[in-house]
Amino acid sequence: MGLFTTSSTPTPPPPSHASPTPSPDGAFEAPDRQSRAHCWRARDDFFACLERNGIVDGIREKDRAEGACGSEGKGLDRECAASWVTYFKQRRVMEHNKKQTLEKLAKEGARPMPEGMALPGDRRKPTS
Repeated sequence: MGLFTTSSTPTPPPPSHASPTPSPDGAFEAPDRQSRAHCWRARDDFFACLERNGIVDGIREKDRAEGACGSEGKGLDRECAASWVTYFKQRRVMEHNKKQTLEKLAKEGARPMPEGMALPGDRRKPTS
């Protein structure tokens, strides 16, 4: 076989929404608007299922999440890049923890800081 011979290997199937397409220079192309919309819809469906089943962390509670929301999870994996799936799941936990902390502080009587107030040790000029 020579260097420039043709091959009869089958053409691979077109990539799904989750598979980034390499550009001619080798870098990966960003998903288009439609692909992002599919991904976000799949994310919302998966999170709604987690919410219905009382699951906060889809990573640490992977077995429960797969058992209760398997089809939604597969849709998320199919429609989104793997790095996005991980990010969405981690962000969900972070947002949950933030909400819990703010609710706890509110119950303890904490009040929001006034706009523009500098924190102790903050050398930036306060906004006015």
